[in-house]
Order: sequence, then C-alpha cells, then structure tokens
Amino acid sequence: MSSLNASLAIALSGLDAEQGALATTANNVANANTPGYSRQVPVLQSSDPVVVSPLTLGTGVTLQSIESIRDPLLQSQIQQESQTQGQLNSLVSALQVTQVNFTSSTGDIGTAITNFFNSINQLSTSPSDLSLRQGVITAADNLATVFNTTADNLTSQNQNIDQSVVQSVGQINTLTQQIATLNDQISHLQNVGQSAGSFIDQRTQAINQLSSLVDVSVIPSNGTLTLTTGNGTPLVIGQQSFALTTAVTPSGLHDVYSQGTDITNSIASGALGGQLTARDQQIPAIQSQLDTLASGLAIAVNTVQAGGFELNGNPGTDLFAPPPAGVAGAAASLSVSITNPALIAASSDGTVGSNGNAEALYALGSQGIISGQTPSDYYSDIVFNVGNATSNATAEQSASNLVLQQLNDQNSTVSGVSLDEEAANMVQYQQAYDASAEVVTTINDMMETIINMSTLTT
Repeated sequence: MSSLNASLAIALSGLDAEQGALATTANNVANANTPGYSRQVPVLQSSDPVVVSPLTLGTGVTLQSIESIRDPLLQSQIQQESQTQGQLNSLVSALQVTQVNFTSSTGDIGTAITNFFNSINQLSTSPSDLSLRQGVITAADNLATVFNTTADNLTSQNQNIDQSVVQSVGQINTLTQQIATLNDQISHLQNVGQSAGSFIDQRTQAINQLSSLVDVSVIPSNGTLTLTTGNGTPLVIGQQSFALTTAVTPSGLHDVYSQGTDITNSIASGALGGQLTARDQQIPAIQSQLDTLASGLAIAVNTVQAGGFELNGNPGTDLFAPPPAGVAGAAASLSVSITNPALIAASSDGTVGSNGNAEALYALGSQGIISGQTPSDYYSDIVFNVGNATSNATAEQSASNLVLQQLNDQNSTVSGVSLDEEAANMVQYQQAYDASAEVVTTINDMMETIINMSTLTT
C-alpha cells in the first residue's frame, strides 16, 4: 500500500508540473503580441530520489521555475540605438521645419534680394521716374519683411523646441519613477525566490522608452539596476529615482538641471539631446548667418546711398534703418527708413538725370559685400547648408531605423513568442498531463481493489 501511495504522489507531481507548464504556454500565447514581452519557459527538474536499499526510487518532477528568455547584449544594443534614433528623430523634425523657410520659390529671402536689385536696375534707366523710385522702396520693404518673417519663424520654432525640452524632461521623470518602482517589485520577488519576469519585461520596455529620450547607461547593482546619463548623472539608483528639473535662463530658454547642477551641455543623445542640439546650435547658427546677411546688406546699401544725391539734389540718407551693433537681431529688426520716393539717391552728381549712384547701388548685388560673397551667393550658402544638414540627418535617421529594426527582429527571434512552437509545447504538456492523470486513475483502481480484498478477507 505504501508503494502505491508513493506512486500516487509521483503521478500527482506530474499533474502539478504539467499544469504549470501548460499555464506558462497559455501565458505565452496570450502575450504573443504584447510589446516587450519575453517568452517564458517552464524549468522542470526531477525531484530528489529516495534510496531504499538496494534500490533508488524516483519521487517525481518539480516545476522548479519559470524563466524568461532574454539576450542582455541585444537589449543593451537596442537601448543604445534607441538613443541615436531619438536624437535623429528630433533633429530631423527640427531641420525639416527650418528648411521650409528657405524653400519657397516666391517668398524667400533670395527672391526678395533679386527683386530689390532688379528694381534698382530699372530705376537706373529713368532715375527721375517716381513710380520706379516707389518700386525700389516697395522692393526694399518686401526684402525687410521677408527677413523679419524668417527671423521671427526661427525664433518661434526655437521657443516651440524649448517647450519640447520641458515636456521631454517631464517624460523622463515619469519613466525614472516607474523604473525605480519596478526595481523595488523585482527585488522583492527575487528575494523570496519568485519569478519577476513580467516586471523585468516592463522595466526593459521602460528603459527602452527612456533611452529614446536621453542617453542612458544601465549598471546592474545588487539585484536591481542603476541608471545614469552618459556623463554619470544619476537617474535611478535601486528603488530611488532622481528627477531632472528645468529653469529659465536669461536667454528665455530652459536649461536642464540635476540636483542643482546644469547638465544641459552634457546631454548627448536621445530626443532631448536632439532638441537641445537644434535649439542651441543648429537654429542659432542659421539666425547668426541671416543677421550677418541683413546687417551687411543694409550697411552696404546705406553707404552707397549716402554717397549719392536724391531727386532734390540733397545728399542721400539711409534707405534701411541702421542695424543694431554686434549684428545680432539685424534680420528681425531690418526696416526701411524712408517712405518718400524722391529720397532715393540715384544721382551721383546732384543732377536730376544722373543714374550713377543707382548703378552703384545695383552693382552691390554682384560685389562681395557679405564675408567676401555677393548677397545672393551668401544666402545660397545658407540654403545649401540647411538642405545639406537636413539631408545628412535624414540619411542617418534612415540608417538608424534600419539598424534598430534589425536588432528588434533579432530580439524577437530570441525572446518573441512563436505560436507554432507554443502549439507543439501545448500538445506535449497535455499528453504528459493526460498520462499522469491515467496513472492516478490506475493507482486509484488498484487501491480500491486492495481495499475490497481486505474487506472480503475480514
């Protein structure tokens, strides 16, 4: 009878183990399309045998654990590439918006410069014609307006990116709090010998999202993870998260701080890194070039204007309002100083029919008055640089997307759920469960037979 009890215990262990394996398979199937889920496998182990001299008898099977299948190296590579992709996505988005200011065929600065010098060329054919003189003032107004509009658009874009910086910091803080909480849950389960696979998957997913926002270094530490930025600024240590903050600088933009230290310049990648690069480097560089162009053009025109004579024979006055000292802000503030067409200094000798100064004004369009380049050539370089930067960043973005997709595909091969494989496992576990159940039924019948025999004997 004792041997039958032992056999029954062995059969029941098989039922329990196969039932757990079936539950694991069912969970895999249910999460086949869950982002970040890692396939789980039941770890079955033979129970410790019992030695009954001279025999060693098995005692069944134990479902020792349920393990999630992961490749830490792949996960690390995915997080690194997510940082690059996040940075490029932000940078490309910003550059594409910037490029719109330089792609119009009718309302861009280059067209306005051409129209301005063409209006002066027309005036030189009839320097006393008030309608042609008005045409010069109108073209100058249009030129100033398109400079103002472009500069204002860039400033507005920079302010919008600055708000995105604040939003990204908020998202980073939300994720670091979540990761710290998951660290606590994972540590607690592992300390009591339980599986924390689902929480580990959630943490990995959160770290991937965090990586797309900021450069992250992941350091295993005492059963949990420590997260820092690329320069070592702590984000999560064990169960504690360290929030980033933002503060407005004298420029009106937000810098990023960690525990009172400004870390703005040390943020290298992720969406936040791309936003900061666009806000603090790309757009200011373009604004500086526009200011140089606007200032140089205004000064050159005003200088020639002052060397000629207006329609009444008086010395010429400034056509454009003098640009601010130091060039900065020249594009945004460029304006026309005169409204009376008679004040255009077309004459070089004070006579009404003279066009010598008009020709000198027109000649500025083909002279190297802006850093050794003509105004049109200098503007063309700005357009080329913006387009080239956008093109290069877009190409890098496409390459990064491809690399990240390949890494995710590899990770899916390792950690993803194959429904065909799970179906095969389900059949295998079900058959083993049915066989164990059949053993239980057989032993039960044998016990009843023995009990009945004992009753008849008595």
